Parts: sequence; structure tokens; C-alpha cells
Amino acid sequence: MLHSIGGQSPNPRSSKIVVVGGGSTYTPELIDGFARLRDTLPLTELVLVDPAADRLELVGGLARRIFARQGHDGKIVTTSDLDAAVEGADAVLLQLRVGGQAARNQDETWPLECGCVGQETTGAGGLAKALRTVPVVLDIAERVRRTNPDAWIIDFTNPVGIVTRALLQAGHKAVGLCNVAIGFQRKFAGFLDVAPADVHLDHVGLNHLTWETAVRLGGPEGENVLPRLLAEHGEAIADDLRMPRAIVDRLGVVPSYYLRYFYAHDEVVRELGSKPSRAAEVAAMEKELLEMYGDPALDEKPALLGRRGGAYYSEAAVDLAAALLGAGGSPYQVVNTYNNGTLPFLPDDAVIEVQAAVGAQGVSPLPVAPLDPLYAGLVANVTAYEDLALEAALRGGRERVFRALLAHPLVGQYAYADGLTDRLIAHNREHLAWA
Repeated sequence: MLHSIGGQSPNPRSSKIVVVGGGSTYTPELIDGFARLRDTLPLTELVLVDPAADRLELVGGLARRIFARQGHDGKIVTTSDLDAAVEGADAVLLQLRVGGQAARNQDETWPLECGCVGQETTGAGGLAKALRTVPVVLDIAERVRRTNPDAWIIDFTNPVGIVTRALLQAGHKAVGLCNVAIGFQRKFAGFLDVAPADVHLDHVGLNHLTWETAVRLGGPEGENVLPRLLAEHGEAIADDLRMPRAIVDRLGVVPSYYLRYFYAHDEVVRELGSKPSRAAEVAAMEKELLEMYGDPALDEKPALLGRRGGAYYSEAAVDLAAALLGAGGSPYQVVNTYNNGTLPFLPDDAVIEVQAAVGAQGVSPLPVAPLDPLYAGLVANVTAYEDLALEAALRGGRERVFRALLAHPLVGQYAYADGLTDRLIAHNREHLAWA
């Protein structure tokens, strides 16, 4: 059943967007972006889809109030009926979490028992999430295709690289999105005292395994100001990454903060073992947020949401959807898509995260300068792991899980891989049809 919760007559130029996982406590951040950036992406209808009716109604009520406060006349609809929701949609945004924060908490804890990083998007925990998520996402995408084959699928569901590759290999009209690049863009724009749109990143790698190899003013051919940024703001940049300034200076590039799991693995394992998991922190935050969302006087995203993670996700999502739907948006954006020769040492069907030309015709990666072997080697290694991870997600089986773990540079030893395989299956049996 569809539930309308606000709105007036539609603007014929507007779009219909569907958010799968719309009951997430993070959805108000997305709603705020759609409301503030309505000139970039005019909306007739925004549909929030989620099986958790209680959460969905709380989020939906706040979404209506945010739209009303900001003068947006689009209609917001809540439903658990995916097939009805996607009919006539221009784009479907995926932001689901199979197993919820409880499964995330497991992803972040049982790998530590083997002395490996516990994290929800990389290493053993990331593989567990991929195994739970890929079959569910492919089922959703197939239902979208049956009902509405022209709709774009924008994937924000982690692990984005593996999930996007699964979608593309199945022939879906899909592109992956992450907020790491836009976070760097906004940070660097602030340091340079320029508009974010004036900052173009030479952003290269795989999802959650990327480096900013240049920061250009004005566009892809603009002046590279990364050396100036590192000289003048290196300490602040290093602090954000939680890496020593000396290491960032020696690299001469800005790695994603996810590279800390690789560059300081043992240190991170010790840290993670000495404090509650991030999932436990987020679960407590979510409880408080849902209580806030139930307050009929609340008509804006609360400040607490800023601690939930995913900064600037709403701006990135609106910009990407607008460009794909021909409504405007930036002509160059960082996305996850097929390699197609961009990084010549990877297969064409590997999914990479780079700047691309984005428009109604789709996405086309921009040329990338040859990648330093220091980074190319790690990219090739993790791509091989992602091949094996996707095979395990699609076909199941203990041996496929073991092979993926053995290939991952954060695991890489057969004793660890064996122990982690047993733990992964034990903790995720209810989500693995083959287990």
C-alpha cells in the first residue's frame, strides 16, 4: 500500500526518485539535499521504500516536514511495495543494509578474534556484507527492470564496488556512488577559499581504496594545487586521515582514510579491540534519532545526524541523479563504473572509482595518468579479491569464501583465512541460502 504524506500538483519537468532503504535514520540527510537542491533536480515525487513500517513512518513524517519547511511542493510517498514504488521512476537509489546494525556489529568484531581488521566494507567484514547484500540487490534490480527497465539504479549500498559490479554484470543500468570524493572536494575548497565546483580531483582507485593524485582548479585541465595544499595544510589533512604528516608528505598524494586499514593494519586492530564497535555507537545514535524523528515539531535534520557518517552524501546523490536524468548537475563526477581500459592493468569489467563525464547518455571515465606501482599493485590485488568475492556472493560455498579471504591483502594467510571463513559462515548463516 502506498501512503502519500504531502505534496501538491506535480511539475511536468520534474522527476520521480525512489529510495530503497528509505527507513534508514540517514534518510533525512538525503531529504534535506533534495529539498535544498530542488533547482538542480526538480522532483514531482520521492518514494521511500522499506519493510520496517514503524521506522518508515517516523522518517516519512520528518521528510514531509523538511519539504514543507523548505517550500518544496514535491510529493513524498512511503511504502513497503517495491514493485508499485518503482513504476514510472526515473532513478532508484539503493541504500539498504541487510541484517541491520546487528550484522554490522558482527562484521566489526569477529575478524578481530583472528587478529584482522573488523570493518564493514573491507577485509573479512566487508566480504560478509557483500555475501549478504549482492543477492538481495540483484533481486531488487531485477524487479526494477521488469517493472521499469529505463530507470537508473544508483548504488550507495556498501561494498559499493562489488555491488555495482554485480549490477553491471547482470546488465542493469547502474552506477555506484560514494561520498569520499565529495568530502575531499569540500575540504580542499575550504582550504583554497573557492567554490567546491571549482575543485576537480584526480581521484583514482577502487571504492574505499583511492588516492587524490592531483587537485585542479577549474576543471580536468586546471592547475594542480595539491603540492600547495600539502605544504600549507598538510597537518590538517593528515589529522583527518589519522596518519602521520610525514607519511602523507612522503606519498605526495592524499589517500582515502580507508587506506589506514592497509597502511597501519596492526595499529588499527589494537585500537578496534580496545573500544566498542562503530556499529554499537551508531545503534545508540539511531535510537536517539528515531525518538527525535517522532517529534512533530522537528522539521529539519538534527545536528546529531552529522555524527552518523556519510557527509555530503545528499549533495553527491542529487548531483549524480540530475546529470543522469539530463536535469543539470556537474558534467564531471566521481563514480563507480566499468574500467573499460581506463586503468590498463585491470580487466575492462573491473569496477573502478574515478572522475567520469556524466550525462543523460551515461558515464564515461576520464583518462587517468599512469598509476604509481605503489598504488597500482594494491589496486590489482584488491581487484582480484573482488573477483573472488563476487563469485562467492553469486555461487556460495565455503571454498569460494576461503579463496576470497586468502586473496585479500588484509588477510592473506591460510590459517587466518580458514578461521575467518568459519566465523563468517557461523555469524551469517541466516543470510546465506547455501550455508
